[in-house]
Amino acid sequence: MLQALDADAVRRWAAAVVRALDADREAIDRINVFPVADGDTGTNLLHTMRSALDALVRDPADAVGAAVSALAKGAVAGARGNSGVILSQVLRGLAESWEGARTVSGAALRSALRRADELATAAVSKPAAGTVLSVLTAAADAAEECGSDLLDEVATAAVKAAAQALADTPRQLAVLAERGVVDAGGRGLLVLLDALATVVAERVERDVDHDLPPMSATKAALVHESSGFAYEVMYLLDGLADEQALRDRLAELGDSVVVAGDGHGLWSVHVHCDDIGAAIEVGIENGRPHRISVTRFADQKARFERDRAVVAVVAGDGVAELFRAEGAIVLERQQGWEPAVDDLLEVLAQTGAAQVVVLPNDIALAGLVSEAAELAEADGRDVVLVPTASPVQGLAALAVHDPSRRSGDDVVAMAEAAAATRRGELVIAQREAMTWVGRCQPGDALGLIDGEVVLIEPAPADLVATACRLVDRMLDAGGELVTVFDGADAPAGLGDELGRHLRLSHPEVELTGYSGGQNESVALIGVE
Repeated sequence: MLQALDADAVRRWAAAVVRALDADREAIDRINVFPVADGDTGTNLLHTMRSALDALVRDPADAVGAAVSALAKGAVAGARGNSGVILSQVLRGLAESWEGARTVSGAALRSALRRADELATAAVSKPAAGTVLSVLTAAADAAEECGSDLLDEVATAAVKAAAQALADTPRQLAVLAERGVVDAGGRGLLVLLDALATVVAERVERDVDHDLPPMSATKAALVHESSGFAYEVMYLLDGLADEQALRDRLAELGDSVVVAGDGHGLWSVHVHCDDIGAAIEVGIENGRPHRISVTRFADQKARFERDRAVVAVVAGDGVAELFRAEGAIVLERQQGWEPAVDDLLEVLAQTGAAQVVVLPNDIALAGLVSEAAELAEADGRDVVLVPTASPVQGLAALAVHDPSRRSGDDVVAMAEAAAATRRGELVIAQREAMTWVGRCQPGDALGLIDGEVVLIEPAPADLVATACRLVDRMLDAGGELVTVFDGADAPAGLGDELGRHLRLSHPEVELTGYSGGQNESVALIGVE
């Protein structure tokens, strides 16, 4: 039994929490009814804790204070949902209390839980009884009242009090009583505290029974009644000028406002609202927002009502919106950020579907998708990769997707549609290189077909004329439909000019153009 926590024990604890949340994720998702029954509390907690553990792995520490500080920073940066932001403040409370310490005792755990309670409560605009905050307060109270300074006795007292507080949540919050469930966030916190007690006691297995019914016996709660607002908006914020002003402005726009920092200048912002733009503008007025994410509650409802789903990995706001409009669930690649296996696993889980087709839309992502598919299949979810190398192929595959068809037949039809679409790309060369058609210099316009350079236009290139030449080259092998995604740096009127060109050179061909917004290419072109 441990007498004190050190950095190694913190690492074991963080890893144990990730394993426990992974095991309980779906069960916690099922009992998620407050503040919105969106079925993602377990998933959000797991993603947040994985981000915390990843940060500790990247920045290992030999002192307990530094180790927990790394966890807190990672949790704030990777927080998902209301529950994830609150979890980040629990870790921040521990980090602040243990700053500079190499090891901590039971007395230090007592004070740290109280600080965690203060920070988590302060982060929430309108704290409610019967939630994770009630469970955390009960744990902190019990730790303070514990008559012992032994680490294991303080941890055990906190866990027992948290378990009782969790059991009491349906008596404090009517929506929980109506659904016959305990608070999902509180259940997640109990998992975290019990994992700590397990590490302190040097047990191999955790013990989260505490006279509570197993979650598998709890009523399923995903009724998805409407929230008062349509969207969940989250972003990270640097350089926060006025925390209270930010809270007040967000509270005017919606509810479930949570503003939480890592103690080192990074803040996580969360709100449920109808006006997405206004919520982001508030962030701009008060700092520098980034890693913006928006979830529409109606989409979450649809995800849990389907047996089969399509997930598309895309880059560019316009491309993402088009795939969403076609019924796909989107994992959007941002400039300077590429998804990891955990990010894709989270999206696969959020579909709520037993069968998921993944469109990677990039050859380089095939390995990541395959790895995520193996892990998802271990949880009983059937994941199939349709090898799309470009969004134009992904869109062709999505166009023939038919959920009423047999799963195998549907996948074959999607794969055939993707394979029948030639993919072209117009890019600007970033460095000198040798290609199949000669040497290019930085700034040259390059036309690619199926990944190979087929034409070079020296800088300064006429991008519209180059795009027309590339489309003509692609149509040499035939085609009836040309699809074009304009990039963020595409010249104005590119689609119109291509349309005029095709009416003269290939009047039999139909052109469909979209504003893709991708940064990597001037234009993405598909020919079917």
